[in-house]
Amino acid sequence: MTRTTAAVRPASLAAHGGKLAFTLAVALGLAACGGSSDDTVVVVNPPANPGNPGNPGTPTAPTAPTVVASGLRAPWSIAFYKGTPLVSERDTDRIVAVGSNGAVSEVAVIAGVNGSGEGGLLGIAVRDDYLYVYFTAGSQNRIVRYPLSGDGAGIRLGAVQSVLNGIPAASTHNGGRIAFGPDGMLYATAGDAANTARAQDMASLGGKILRMTPEGAVPRDNPFPGSYVYSLGHRNPQGIAWAADGAMYASEFGQNTWDELNRITAGANYGWPVVEGIATDSRYTNPLQQWSTSTASPSGMAIRGSSIYIANLRGERLRQIPLAKPSTSVDRYPGEYGRLRDVVVSPEGLLWMMTNNTDSRGEPRPGDDRIVSIPLQ
Repeated sequence: MTRTTAAVRPASLAAHGGKLAFTLAVALGLAACGGSSDDTVVVVNPPANPGNPGNPGTPTAPTAPTVVASGLRAPWSIAFYKGTPLVSERDTDRIVAVGSNGAVSEVAVIAGVNGSGEGGLLGIAVRDDYLYVYFTAGSQNRIVRYPLSGDGAGIRLGAVQSVLNGIPAASTHNGGRIAFGPDGMLYATAGDAANTARAQDMASLGGKILRMTPEGAVPRDNPFPGSYVYSLGHRNPQGIAWAADGAMYASEFGQNTWDELNRITAGANYGWPVVEGIATDSRYTNPLQQWSTSTASPSGMAIRGSSIYIANLRGERLRQIPLAKPSTSVDRYPGEYGRLRDVVVSPEGLLWMMTNNTDSRGEPRPGDDRIVSIPLQ
Protein backbone atom coordinates (compact mmCIF):
# COMPACT_ATOMS: atom_id res chain seq x y z
CA MET A 1 0.00 0.00 0.00
CA THR A 2 3.02 2.31 -0.02
CA ARG A 3 2.41 5.64 -1.73
CA THR A 4 5.02 7.94 -3.21
CA THR A 5 5.01 10.13 -0.12
CA ALA A 6 5.25 8.97 3.46
CA ALA A 7 1.86 8.34 5.03
CA VAL A 8 1.17 9.60 8.53
CA ARG A 9 -1.05 7.20 10.45
CA PRO A 10 -4.22 9.00 11.53
CA ALA A 11 -5.30 8.98 15.14
CA SER A 12 -7.45 5.93 15.81
CA LEU A 13 -11.17 6.51 15.61
CA ALA A 14 -11.56 3.91 18.34
CA ALA A 15 -10.95 6.62 20.91
CA HIS A 16 -14.33 8.06 19.98
CA GLY A 17 -16.30 4.80 20.28
CA GLY A 18 -19.76 5.52 21.56
CA LYS A 19 -19.61 9.22 20.68
CA LEU A 20 -21.82 8.76 17.64
CA ALA A 21 -22.46 12.44 17.06
CA PHE A 22 -18.74 13.17 16.82
CA THR A 23 -18.14 10.18 14.55
CA LEU A 24 -20.96 11.15 12.25
CA ALA A 25 -19.64 14.69 12.06
CA VAL A 26 -16.20 13.48 11.04
CA ALA A 27 -17.66 11.17 8.39
CA LEU A 28 -19.95 13.77 6.93
CA GLY A 29 -17.07 16.24 6.82
CA LEU A 30 -14.99 13.76 4.84
CA ALA A 31 -17.85 13.19 2.42
CA ALA A 32 -18.30 16.90 1.91
CA CYS A 33 -14.66 17.68 1.14
CA GLY A 34 -13.83 15.06 -1.48
CA GLY A 35 -15.07 12.75 -4.17
CA SER A 36 -18.22 12.96 -6.17
CA SER A 37 -21.25 14.86 -4.93
CA ASP A 38 -23.14 11.65 -4.08
CA ASP A 39 -20.24 10.02 -2.18
CA THR A 40 -21.99 9.53 1.19
CA VAL A 41 -20.14 7.94 4.10
CA VAL A 42 -21.65 7.14 7.49
CA VAL A 43 -19.47 5.80 10.28
CA VAL A 44 -21.17 3.56 12.83
CA ASN A 45 -20.35 0.92 15.41
CA PRO A 46 -22.79 -2.00 15.43
CA PRO A 47 -25.48 -2.43 16.53
CA ALA A 48 -26.11 1.27 15.82
CA ASN A 49 -27.83 2.16 12.53
CA PRO A 50 -28.94 -1.42 11.72
CA GLY A 51 -30.31 -0.46 8.32
CA ASN A 52 -33.66 -1.21 6.77
CA PRO A 53 -33.93 -4.78 5.42
CA GLY A 54 -36.80 -3.65 3.21
CA ASN A 55 -34.62 -1.05 1.47
CA PRO A 56 -31.75 -2.59 -0.54
CA GLY A 57 -30.00 0.78 -0.62
CA THR A 58 -29.57 0.74 3.17
CA PRO A 59 -27.10 -1.94 4.38
CA THR A 60 -28.02 -4.20 7.28
CA ALA A 61 -25.50 -4.02 10.09
CA PRO A 62 -23.38 -7.03 11.06
CA THR A 63 -23.78 -8.33 14.59
CA ALA A 64 -20.96 -8.65 17.14
CA PRO A 65 -17.89 -10.48 15.77
CA THR A 66 -16.32 -13.56 17.36
CA VAL A 67 -12.67 -14.63 17.12
CA VAL A 68 -12.03 -17.57 14.78
CA ALA A 69 -8.23 -17.68 15.09
CA SER A 70 -5.44 -15.61 16.61
CA GLY A 71 -1.65 -15.48 16.64
CA LEU A 72 -1.24 -15.29 12.86
CA ARG A 73 1.88 -13.58 11.46
CA ALA A 74 1.33 -10.99 8.73
CA PRO A 75 -1.56 -12.96 7.17
CA TRP A 76 -2.58 -11.94 3.66
CA SER A 77 -5.30 -14.16 2.17
CA ILE A 78 -7.90 -16.77 3.15
CA ALA A 79 -9.24 -19.67 1.07
CA PHE A 80 -11.17 -22.83 1.97
CA TYR A 81 -10.51 -26.48 1.17
CA LYS A 82 -13.12 -29.06 2.20
CA GLY A 83 -14.38 -26.53 4.73
CA THR A 84 -10.95 -25.91 6.29
CA PRO A 85 -9.65 -22.32 6.20
CA LEU A 86 -6.19 -21.93 4.67
CA VAL A 87 -4.24 -18.72 5.29
CA SER A 88 -1.13 -17.32 3.58
CA GLU A 89 1.42 -15.52 5.77
CA ARG A 90 3.29 -12.95 3.71
CA ASP A 91 6.61 -12.83 5.59
CA THR A 92 6.92 -16.42 6.87
CA ASP A 93 6.13 -17.99 3.44
CA ARG A 94 3.75 -20.36 5.23
CA ILE A 95 0.34 -21.76 4.37
CA VAL A 96 -1.44 -22.57 7.61
CA ALA A 97 -4.72 -24.36 8.34
CA VAL A 98 -7.17 -23.13 10.98
CA GLY A 99 -8.95 -25.83 12.98
CA SER A 100 -12.51 -25.67 14.27
CA ASN A 101 -11.10 -24.89 17.73
CA GLY A 102 -8.99 -22.02 16.36
CA ALA A 103 -5.75 -24.00 16.44
CA VAL A 104 -3.31 -23.00 13.68
CA SER A 105 -1.16 -25.69 12.04
CA GLU A 106 1.46 -25.39 9.31
CA VAL A 107 0.50 -27.00 5.99
CA ALA A 108 3.58 -26.01 3.98
CA VAL A 109 6.32 -23.45 3.46
CA ILE A 110 6.16 -22.22 -0.13
CA ALA A 111 9.52 -22.58 -1.84
CA GLY A 112 10.95 -19.79 -3.99
CA VAL A 113 9.33 -16.86 -2.21
CA ASN A 114 11.72 -13.90 -2.25
CA GLY A 115 10.07 -10.59 -1.47
CA SER A 116 10.58 -7.49 0.63
CA GLY A 117 8.26 -4.73 1.79
CA GLU A 118 4.83 -5.48 0.33
CA GLY A 119 6.15 -8.52 -1.55
CA GLY A 120 6.18 -12.12 -0.36
CA LEU A 121 3.52 -14.81 -0.10
CA LEU A 122 0.31 -13.04 -1.14
CA GLY A 123 -3.00 -14.27 -2.54
CA ILE A 124 -4.31 -17.83 -2.52
CA ALA A 125 -7.34 -19.51 -4.09
CA VAL A 126 -8.72 -23.07 -4.15
CA ARG A 127 -10.39 -24.89 -7.04
CA ASP A 128 -10.78 -28.58 -7.97
CA ASP A 129 -8.33 -29.94 -5.37
CA TYR A 130 -5.66 -27.37 -6.25
CA LEU A 131 -4.24 -24.55 -4.17
CA TYR A 132 -3.30 -21.54 -6.33
CA VAL A 133 -0.64 -19.21 -4.93
CA TYR A 134 0.57 -15.73 -5.96
CA PHE A 135 4.01 -14.82 -4.61
CA THR A 136 7.03 -12.60 -5.16
CA ALA A 137 10.17 -14.24 -6.53
CA GLY A 138 12.80 -11.53 -6.85
CA SER A 139 12.01 -9.25 -9.79
CA GLN A 140 8.81 -11.06 -10.72
CA ASN A 141 5.56 -12.20 -9.18
CA ARG A 142 4.51 -15.73 -10.03
CA ILE A 143 1.32 -17.78 -9.89
CA VAL A 144 1.69 -21.50 -9.22
CA ARG A 145 -0.61 -24.28 -8.11
CA TYR A 146 -0.30 -27.38 -5.94
CA PRO A 147 -2.47 -30.52 -5.84
CA LEU A 148 -4.26 -30.75 -2.48
CA SER A 149 -4.91 -33.88 -0.44
CA GLY A 150 -6.05 -34.74 3.07
CA ASP A 151 -8.29 -32.66 5.27
CA GLY A 152 -8.14 -30.48 8.35
CA ALA A 153 -4.70 -30.33 9.93
CA GLY A 154 -3.68 -33.18 7.61
CA ILE A 155 -3.97 -31.17 4.40
CA ARG A 156 -0.86 -31.54 2.26
CA LEU A 157 0.46 -30.02 -0.99
CA GLY A 158 1.70 -32.03 -3.96
CA ALA A 159 4.34 -31.06 -6.52
CA VAL A 160 4.30 -27.45 -7.73
CA GLN A 161 2.97 -26.60 -11.20
CA SER A 162 3.65 -23.27 -12.89
CA VAL A 163 0.62 -21.21 -13.98
CA LEU A 164 2.02 -17.77 -14.89
CA ASN A 165 5.43 -16.08 -14.53
CA GLY A 166 6.68 -12.61 -15.38
CA ILE A 167 4.32 -10.34 -13.45
CA PRO A 168 6.51 -7.35 -12.46
CA ALA A 169 7.51 -7.20 -8.79
CA ALA A 170 8.97 -4.61 -6.45
CA SER A 171 8.94 -3.80 -2.76
CA THR A 172 5.66 -1.94 -3.38
CA HIS A 173 2.57 -2.23 -5.60
CA ASN A 174 2.52 -5.96 -6.21
CA GLY A 175 -1.25 -6.39 -6.34
CA GLY A 176 -1.48 -10.05 -5.41
CA ARG A 177 -5.14 -11.07 -5.16
CA ILE A 178 -6.27 -14.15 -7.09
CA ALA A 179 -9.79 -15.53 -7.41
CA PHE A 180 -11.89 -17.67 -9.72
CA GLY A 181 -14.74 -15.93 -11.47
CA PRO A 182 -18.17 -17.41 -12.20
CA ASP A 183 -16.84 -18.24 -15.69
CA GLY A 184 -14.30 -20.67 -14.19
CA MET A 185 -11.34 -18.48 -15.19
CA LEU A 186 -8.59 -17.40 -12.78
CA TYR A 187 -8.24 -13.64 -12.28
CA ALA A 188 -5.22 -11.90 -10.73
CA THR A 189 -4.63 -8.31 -9.68
CA ALA A 190 -1.20 -7.03 -10.71
CA GLY A 191 0.17 -3.71 -9.44
CA ASP A 192 2.43 -1.40 -11.41
CA ALA A 193 5.41 -2.46 -9.24
CA ALA A 194 6.28 1.22 -8.62
CA ASN A 195 6.65 1.95 -12.36
CA THR A 196 3.59 3.92 -13.39
CA ALA A 197 4.20 3.52 -17.13
CA ARG A 198 3.45 -0.21 -16.90
CA ALA A 199 -0.25 0.43 -16.26
CA GLN A 200 -0.78 1.72 -19.84
CA ASP A 201 1.80 -0.56 -21.50
CA MET A 202 0.06 -3.53 -23.11
CA ALA A 203 3.39 -5.33 -23.36
CA SER A 204 3.62 -5.44 -19.56
CA LEU A 205 1.54 -7.53 -17.14
CA GLY A 206 1.94 -4.81 -14.49
CA GLY A 207 -0.86 -2.41 -13.58
CA LYS A 208 -3.52 -4.80 -14.90
CA ILE A 209 -6.17 -7.29 -13.94
CA LEU A 210 -5.22 -10.56 -15.63
CA ARG A 211 -7.44 -13.46 -16.76
CA MET A 212 -6.29 -17.01 -17.49
CA THR A 213 -7.47 -20.61 -17.60
CA PRO A 214 -6.84 -22.74 -14.49
CA GLU A 215 -3.79 -24.19 -16.27
CA GLY A 216 -2.40 -20.76 -17.15
CA ALA A 217 -3.35 -20.37 -20.83
CA VAL A 218 -4.78 -17.20 -22.37
CA PRO A 219 -8.56 -17.68 -22.82
CA ARG A 220 -9.74 -17.28 -26.41
CA ASP A 221 -12.39 -14.76 -25.36
CA ASN A 222 -10.03 -12.37 -23.56
CA PRO A 223 -10.58 -8.79 -24.78
CA PHE A 224 -7.08 -8.47 -26.30
CA PRO A 225 -6.22 -11.49 -28.49
CA GLY A 226 -3.28 -13.51 -27.18
CA SER A 227 -2.98 -11.36 -24.04
CA TYR A 228 -3.65 -12.13 -20.37
CA VAL A 229 -4.81 -8.52 -19.90
CA TYR A 230 -8.47 -8.24 -18.91
CA SER A 231 -8.38 -4.57 -17.87
CA LEU A 232 -5.64 -1.96 -17.63
CA GLY A 233 -4.80 1.40 -16.10
CA HIS A 234 -4.55 0.12 -12.52
CA ARG A 235 -2.10 1.29 -9.86
CA ASN A 236 -2.32 -1.36 -7.15
CA PRO A 237 -5.60 -3.34 -7.14
CA GLN A 238 -5.90 -5.79 -4.25
CA GLY A 239 -9.52 -6.93 -4.13
CA ILE A 240 -11.82 -8.64 -6.64
CA ALA A 241 -15.29 -10.11 -6.24
CA TRP A 242 -18.40 -10.93 -8.28
CA ALA A 243 -22.06 -10.21 -7.62
CA ALA A 244 -24.80 -12.76 -8.24
CA ASP A 245 -25.50 -11.21 -11.66
CA GLY A 246 -21.88 -11.81 -12.71
CA ALA A 247 -20.75 -8.19 -12.38
CA MET A 248 -17.11 -7.91 -11.32
CA TYR A 249 -15.81 -5.36 -8.83
CA ALA A 250 -12.29 -4.42 -7.71
CA SER A 251 -10.75 -2.27 -4.99
CA GLU A 252 -7.66 -0.22 -5.77
CA PHE A 253 -5.05 1.82 -3.91
CA GLY A 254 -4.61 5.32 -5.30
CA GLN A 255 -1.53 7.45 -4.79
CA ASN A 256 -1.98 10.48 -2.56
CA THR A 257 -5.58 11.49 -3.19
CA TRP A 258 -8.17 8.81 -3.99
CA ASP A 259 -8.61 5.10 -3.39
CA GLU A 260 -11.24 3.45 -5.56
CA LEU A 261 -14.04 0.95 -6.00
CA ASN A 262 -14.36 -0.02 -9.67
CA ARG A 263 -16.76 -2.09 -11.69
CA ILE A 264 -14.54 -4.10 -14.01
CA THR A 265 -15.49 -4.74 -17.63
CA ALA A 266 -13.44 -6.58 -20.24
CA GLY A 267 -10.99 -4.34 -22.05
CA ALA A 268 -11.71 -1.21 -20.02
CA ASN A 269 -8.97 1.29 -19.12
CA TYR A 270 -9.16 2.75 -15.59
CA GLY A 271 -6.80 5.63 -16.24
CA TRP A 272 -3.72 5.25 -14.06
CA PRO A 273 -1.35 7.12 -14.13
CA VAL A 274 -3.14 9.76 -16.24
CA VAL A 275 -6.03 10.07 -13.80
CA GLU A 276 -6.61 9.11 -10.16
CA GLY A 277 -10.16 8.78 -8.89
CA ILE A 278 -13.19 10.29 -10.58
CA ALA A 279 -12.23 12.42 -13.61
CA THR A 280 -13.72 13.91 -16.77
CA ASP A 281 -11.58 12.11 -19.33
CA SER A 282 -13.85 10.01 -21.56
CA ARG A 283 -10.98 7.71 -22.48
CA TYR A 284 -11.06 6.14 -19.05
CA THR A 285 -13.63 4.36 -16.87
CA ASN A 286 -14.43 6.20 -13.64
CA PRO A 287 -14.67 4.46 -10.28
CA LEU A 288 -18.07 3.90 -8.71
CA GLN A 289 -16.81 5.47 -5.52
CA GLN A 290 -13.62 7.03 -4.18
CA TRP A 291 -12.27 7.59 -0.67
CA SER A 292 -9.49 9.72 0.72
CA THR A 293 -6.33 7.66 1.13
CA SER A 294 -6.25 8.37 4.88
CA THR A 295 -9.58 6.61 5.37
CA ALA A 296 -9.13 3.65 3.06
CA SER A 297 -6.20 1.66 1.57
CA PRO A 298 -8.69 -0.98 0.38
CA SER A 299 -7.36 -4.53 0.22
CA GLY A 300 -9.41 -7.75 0.12
CA MET A 301 -13.10 -7.66 -0.71
CA ALA A 302 -16.12 -9.95 -0.74
CA ILE A 303 -19.74 -9.80 -1.84
CA ARG A 304 -22.48 -11.30 0.29
CA GLY A 305 -26.15 -10.76 -0.40
CA SER A 306 -26.80 -7.19 -1.46
CA SER A 307 -23.51 -5.69 -0.22
CA ILE A 308 -19.85 -5.39 -1.12
CA TYR A 309 -17.46 -5.55 1.85
CA ILE A 310 -13.93 -4.13 1.66
CA ALA A 311 -11.14 -4.58 4.24
CA ASN A 312 -9.18 -1.35 4.73
CA LEU A 313 -5.61 -1.12 5.99
CA ARG A 314 -4.76 2.49 6.73
CA GLY A 315 -8.45 3.30 7.23
CA GLU A 316 -8.80 0.48 9.80
CA ARG A 317 -12.40 -0.31 8.99
CA LEU A 318 -14.65 -2.72 7.14
CA ARG A 319 -16.49 -0.76 4.48
CA GLN A 320 -19.94 -1.95 3.38
CA ILE A 321 -21.28 -0.78 0.02
CA PRO A 322 -24.83 -1.55 -1.16
CA LEU A 323 -24.87 -3.00 -4.67
CA ALA A 324 -28.07 -1.08 -5.32
CA LYS A 325 -26.31 2.23 -4.65
CA PRO A 326 -22.54 1.72 -4.99
CA SER A 327 -21.72 5.43 -4.68
CA THR A 328 -22.53 5.22 -0.96
CA SER A 329 -21.01 3.27 1.93
CA VAL A 330 -21.23 2.51 5.63
CA ASP A 331 -18.10 2.02 7.75
CA ARG A 332 -18.11 -0.84 10.26
CA TYR A 333 -15.82 -1.18 13.31
CA PRO A 334 -13.67 1.92 12.65
CA GLY A 335 -10.46 1.61 14.65
CA GLU A 336 -11.64 -1.43 16.63
CA TYR A 337 -9.42 -4.06 15.01
CA GLY A 338 -6.63 -2.00 13.46
CA ARG A 339 -5.53 -2.75 9.90
CA LEU A 340 -7.76 -5.12 7.92
CA ARG A 341 -6.23 -7.11 5.06
CA ASP A 342 -8.90 -9.51 3.83
CA VAL A 343 -12.60 -10.29 4.04
CA VAL A 344 -14.22 -13.48 2.73
CA VAL A 345 -17.48 -15.41 2.93
CA SER A 346 -17.06 -18.69 4.81
CA PRO A 347 -18.65 -21.96 3.61
CA GLU A 348 -21.34 -21.41 6.26
CA GLY A 349 -22.20 -18.04 4.74
CA LEU A 350 -20.58 -15.98 7.49
CA LEU A 351 -18.43 -12.95 6.81
CA TRP A 352 -14.83 -13.31 8.01
CA MET A 353 -12.40 -10.41 8.24
CA MET A 354 -8.67 -10.69 8.91
CA THR A 355 -6.46 -8.17 10.67
CA ASN A 356 -2.98 -7.21 9.50
CA ASN A 357 -1.27 -5.49 12.43
CA THR A 358 1.91 -7.61 12.57
CA ASP A 359 3.19 -6.62 9.12
CA SER A 360 5.54 -3.94 10.58
CA ARG A 361 3.12 -1.12 9.72
CA GLY A 362 0.44 -1.70 12.30
CA GLU A 363 0.27 -1.56 16.07
CA PRO A 364 -0.20 -5.18 17.22
CA ARG A 365 -2.79 -5.82 19.90
CA PRO A 366 -3.11 -8.88 22.14
CA GLY A 367 -3.92 -11.89 19.97
CA ASP A 368 -2.97 -10.23 16.67
CA ASP A 369 -3.19 -11.09 13.97
CA ARG A 370 -6.72 -12.46 14.06
CA ILE A 371 -9.61 -13.71 11.99
CA VAL A 372 -13.02 -12.68 13.27
CA SER A 373 -16.40 -13.94 12.15
CA ILE A 374 -19.37 -11.60 11.62
CA PRO A 375 -22.83 -13.24 11.50
CA LEU A 376 -25.08 -10.92 9.51
CA GLN A 377 -28.66 -10.16 10.47
